[in-house]
Amino acid sequence: MKASNYRWWMLSVEREAEEALDTVRDRYGRILRPEEAAEIRARRTEAALKGYRADLAGAALPLLDVARRALDAMPPVDHVRAWRDVLNGLAFSHKEILRLAGLSAEHGRQALWPHLARWAEHGTIAVYLADQLHHQPGTEFTTDESQEWTRQARAAQDRGELDLIESWYAADGRRITLAYLVEDDASEVIALAGDPGTPLWSVIGRYDTELAAGRVLPQPVPPGVLHPEGPGRFTRPEPAPEVPVQVLLRDVAEAHCAGDVSEALLTATDWGASAGPMAHLQQLVDKAATFSHALETAQGRSLGGRLDALGRQLGLLAEEIRDAARELGKTVAVLPPHRVPKLPHRRVLETSLPPAAPQRTAPAARRS
Repeated sequence: MKASNYRWWMLSVEREAEEALDTVRDRYGRILRPEEAAEIRARRTEAALKGYRADLAGAALPLLDVARRALDAMPPVDHVRAWRDVLNGLAFSHKEILRLAGLSAEHGRQALWPHLARWAEHGTIAVYLADQLHHQPGTEFTTDESQEWTRQARAAQDRGELDLIESWYAADGRRITLAYLVEDDASEVIALAGDPGTPLWSVIGRYDTELAAGRVLPQPVPPGVLHPEGPGRFTRPEPAPEVPVQVLLRDVAEAHCAGDVSEALLTATDWGASAGPMAHLQQLVDKAATFSHALETAQGRSLGGRLDALGRQLGLLAEEIRDAARELGKTVAVLPPHRVPKLPHRRVLETSLPPAAPQRTAPAARRS
């Protein structure tokens, strides 16, 4: 679908813009030349609008119409109502894009980006839903077949020979998982319904290949997001400036006094607006724990608890490092003078110089 093409276009546009913005940032990520940055973002919007005109200007409304008809065929559960809200938001953004694109660059372009970004971020939901209308799932196992294959699959799982391939959610809310059932040096492609991490799952089909399974199994519906109210891929705020770890390592390697090393450690473990890399690592682990819990599976809950514990350990470790850094700073010590720099040997310096350009010589006289 063209909405999928547009997302790839936008990813390329954003990547080029970020590379250009890097040329007007300092080493910590702060914008040094705001006017140039504004020009780069304006060019980004123009490129995004060009892609929208090519891929979606004429296709957006028909796509939304097909997606809405697919929703009408689904039970009115919470996620179906939420998808309808997404489609309504996409329809509004489509109208705004066409309206704003007709205005002058001075008046319309600044307001375009959020609407273009909405289609890049969420247009694939319309594609997913439209595909539901065109796909007719095949038949699944009978009760007896399901019980027999489930028995074999549970035995393989106990042996460690049930290899999960991928999973998705169907429109009816079931979690579908493809797996290889390995037995006697042979493997079968099977599909499970339910959470493989609990006893409440069953085999619903066996297939010759993964491709064959994809043709007849219920199609995937749009996966969820961790923060429904949060910004998307194309509208996230600029990251706060941070001193890179490589810079802190260099600061320590080049330090002469304990205070410099203390400052590097305190910077790495700082919190708040100027959070350092170790604080960000803890935030990353905490966010991954939140994601694992949000999977609402047995393994997700287990791994979420494990990541929660690791996040707490990182917090304790960071505080220990800060305490040690403070104590190091209080020593007001410097490196002893016997640690004199060892200069490279003269021969090493000479061989490291670029080769001298060849001297021009007068051409040899011709022999008569």
